[in-house]
Amino acid sequence: MMTQEAIIEKIKQAIPDAEVTLRDLTGTSDHWEALVISKQFHGKSKLEQHRVVFDALKEEMSGPIHALTLKTLTP
Repeated sequence: MMTQEAIIEKIKQAIPDAEVTLRDLTGTSDHWEALVISKQFHGKSKLEQHRVVFDALKEEMSGPIHALTLKTLTP
């Protein structure tokens, strides 16, 4: 199980300027919905933006995080 704070911290380690909003979809701390806003996404496709976030959570996605619904935006 991962806490909301731990997931946000992992994303911010990879994307320091990120504004992250995270919501537990099931109450079991393994299905999450995330909104990540970062200047780093400027000029990148949605696929590239999502890859940055998923790469930051690579270890967690194969274990404590079962599903992540992701929306990425630039400020």
